[in-house]
Amino acid sequence: MKRVIFTDLDGTLLDRFNYSYDQTLEAISLLKRKDIPLVFCSTKTRAEQELYRKELNIKDPFIVENGGAIFIPRDYFTFSFNYHKATEDYFVIELGISHHKIRGILKKVEQEVGCNIKGFEDMSIEEIARDSGLSLRLAALAKQREYDETFKIEDATEKIKLALAKIIEAGLSYTHGGIYYDATAGNDKGKATKILIELFKRKLGQIETIGIGDNQNDIPMLKAVDIPVLVQKPDHSWEKIDLPNVYTAKGVGPQGWSRAIHELIGD
Repeated sequence: MKRVIFTDLDGTLLDRFNYSYDQTLEAISLLKRKDIPLVFCSTKTRAEQELYRKELNIKDPFIVENGGAIFIPRDYFTFSFNYHKATEDYFVIELGISHHKIRGILKKVEQEVGCNIKGFEDMSIEEIARDSGLSLRLAALAKQREYDETFKIEDATEKIKLALAKIIEAGLSYTHGGIYYDATAGNDKGKATKILIELFKRKLGQIETIGIGDNQNDIPMLKAVDIPVLVQKPDHSWEKIDLPNVYTAKGVGPQGWSRAIHELIGD
């Protein structure tokens, strides 16, 4: 049976603190030898993921910005399928609304509440790098958002609560991690994963899907696959997820990722 791997990036394939993938290189080589597709499914932008795809020589489709869109290389599937737009390199299936529309909604909320909502588009590369720990190069790529907006609210607690309520009222969803919020509308890692699974079935026939993540944000993707995998977080715990068949891999981030690949795929 053919297998397909879906994977989160930060804290999973990539080290959460230095964004290194060195510990996964041997396992990625194993997937290439066995001709097993590796699908990135991450909060990261297209520009960020393209960097890692190029460095790791990954040619498979990928899911950006928490399921905002699926980018499929134009020559990847030999059959026709529905998509929303075509670029020089990709057919793109869009699930989320545009970054521009999300920005407009956030600015309207900012005016209504009288608070300071500061998105990545408002911030310098240096400020993003300082806040996030990203290099200047990666911070510049993180600014290139297409289907969400990452932001912070610099104000009193009461105004922050009111702004977040207004954001929901306006039809957006948001997640919160560290100092940043992330606003989306329509983005869905699980739906994007299911769409790609159906396309892979048309390409490969019967398949077994494996999804690898590390936190709550990965649950929609993990629910969509046959074998959901959790790697350990920096405190060596596993995220508590209510999935009966979850596979817990020993090892923090990329160490656990590599171990899971070897244990589930073989050598």
